Amino acid sequence: MTRVDDLITPELASQLDRLDLLARLLVEGFLTGLHRSPYHGFSAEFAEYRRYQPGEPTTHIDWRVFARSDRAYQKVFAEETNLRCTLLMDCSASMRFCGDAKTRPSKLAYGRVLAACLAYLLLRQNDAVGLVAFDEQPLLRVPARSVRRQLFQVLQGLRDAPAGTGTRLGPVLHDVAERLPRRGLIVLVSDLFDDPDEVLSGLKHFRHRGHEVLVFQVLDPREVDLDYAGEVEFTALESPAVRLRTEPAHVRAGYRERLETWRGRLRRECRRHLVDLVELSTDRPVGPALGAYLMKRGRLH
Repeated sequence: MTRVDDLITPELASQLDRLDLLARLLVEGFLTGLHRSPYHGFSAEFAEYRRYQPGEPTTHIDWRVFARSDRAYQKVFAEETNLRCTLLMDCSASMRFCGDAKTRPSKLAYGRVLAACLAYLLLRQNDAVGLVAFDEQPLLRVPARSVRRQLFQVLQGLRDAPAGTGTRLGPVLHDVAERLPRRGLIVLVSDLFDDPDEVLSGLKHFRHRGHEVLVFQVLDPREVDLDYAGEVEFTALESPAVRLRTEPAHVRAGYRERLETWRGRLRRECRRHLVDLVELSTDRPVGPALGAYLMKRGRLH
């Protein structure tokens, strides 16, 4: 079983510490469509202080507090709203696939670490983070909060989420969209192995309700290239009774063509509806992959 402290190792935490500023750029980019402004005028009611993050505007630093403590704190006003992020973690059986257990993790293990890293970065910035783990239906929910202990709650949820069975992305996405009290950032971690019409319908539901949507599609290299030698028997992870014995070399070209058609449609429709689709492969470590995405998004804002 995955332990909470296995999701973010000391080595990975050191990589994430270097991504703080890039993550802030990501959050500010998403905030543009969610709020009139991340900071309000002096007529707003003062609510509390929070630590200043390097790279943020210095407009509301309390310089008197800085003079006394040599630490920079931002004034937070009652009208200011932080980002509210909901992590959607696909725990269906297809996510347990691993083409080579000796060299890389399963898609589910990879996705859990990715979700843990995003929660770590967002909570360090005082944003609220929640979690929904699902297969054909929600399996576990952690309500979004921005308190210090929330990271442990999210990591524990990622660890404890039961192994799922089938996938019904569309109904799950619609259910979550209807339950969220206000607009925020939706982060979906999944292989997206389901009817593309249902997947896209659920994603568009979030956009219709004003959410920003970020999708990390996690795939194993073997699922992309079908690089197997000799005769192989394939078993459907979500329907174990379904088996197929074949020579991959005989079907590889057609398989790749259909896979690319499916992925191409997802790319086009996500772009059309302003959904950020990020394709990740389990043979690339999470830290560098996430850093590359944040740098790319930082250049766009």
